[in-house]
Order: sequence, then structure tokens, then C-alpha cells
Amino acid sequence: MRLAGLEPVAIGQASLFVNIGERTNVTGSKAFARMILEGRYEDALSVARQQVENGAQVIDINMDEAMLDSAAAMERFLKLIAGEPEIARVPIMIDSSKWSVIETGLKCIQGKGIVNSISLKEGETEFKRQATLLRRYGAATVVMAFDEKGQADTFERKTGICERAYRILVDVVGFPAEDIIFDPNIFAIATGIEEHANYAVDFINATRTGGGRGAESP
Repeated sequence: MRLAGLEPVAIGQASLFVNIGERTNVTGSKAFARMILEGRYEDALSVARQQVENGAQVIDINMDEAMLDSAAAMERFLKLIAGEPEIARVPIMIDSSKWSVIETGLKCIQGKGIVNSISLKEGETEFKRQATLLRRYGAATVVMAFDEKGQADTFERKTGICERAYRILVDVVGFPAEDIIFDPNIFAIATGIEEHANYAVDFINATRTGGGRGAESP
């Protein structure tokens, strides 16, 4: 996989770990969310800058907050990042559960980023539409092990959904195989509930089965 901000990033067999900075995510950082909600975008930029200085190879941007106009916040923040070479040199991961926000982000980033994420949750037609647009924008993508029946919880479901998604992406859409990152989902473990006992093993085995097609690091 080849990504780019202002500088190229190659991820291959020698890349055993890719460090994705997730502090620029309103759902994962209360401090960052507060900055964005209060309109303190310069402070928010310092969070992104610190992540890059501390070794993040990709930075994840998420603006999914009920009190925000997520698309507007995504656009504003990404345009500010574009003017900061020390941040913009790394690729961007556009992270949202809303396709409209993802597409807004894709229109703002430089180089080649990653979308997090698409899935078969809304069916094949919508999946193909989104994948076709991602290919046009030149972005790589995370594919969640999710289909019309819900989130995959067993090894069979995880690998089955990922294989189905892969075939649609590569064989139908013509999406570059090296630009696909599979996330086979990890459910809560050590809950003491018997039916949850194999969740971790199923996740590890599904990730291993993906081989070179990979899985997103949590």
C-alpha cells in the first residue's frame, strides 16, 4: 500500500506496525472534542501536530459528534491542516459513520489517504457506489466485517463477509487490492458469558486468514 500526505508512505511486508494517531477524534478524546465544540481550532491543530511529532505515520480525523455539523467541522479542520506542512506531510484517515462526511473529507485532503470505513451493511448496491467513488478519489479504505445481517461475530462470518467484500471490490469495481484494509471486528472479551468465549480467537484467526490483505490495528 502506498499512501501520501505531502510525503509518501509505503506500507508492506516490512511494516509490522503502523502507528495511527487517534487523538484527533472527537469520539475518542474528550479534550479534542471540547476544543472543536468551542471553536478552538488552533488548539486542535496542536493536537494533530503533537501526534506527528511523536511518530504517528497516519492521523485519524473524526468529527462525529451530535452537537457538531460534522461535515463543516471536517472541512474546516482538514483545510487548516493543509496549511501546516509539518502535519500535512503524513496521510490522513477520514473516519466517520456518515458517508456525506467522508466525501466532504475526501475533497479536502492532499495526497492519498484512507477512509474508515465502508461495509456491506446497507447492501451491495450502496457498497459498490461508495467503492467506485473511493476509487475515483484515489483513497484506500478500511472494510468492516459487517453485512446486511449485522456485525460478524464468528470466524466463519468474519472471513465470509471479508471474502465477499474483496470479490466485489476487486472483481466488480476494479478497486486496487493493495488499497484494502480489512477490520474483522473484535467484540468484548473476558465477559464471563459462555457464547463470548471464542471472540478473541475468532478475531485472531480471521486476521491471520486475511494474510497480505491485512487488518486495521486498533
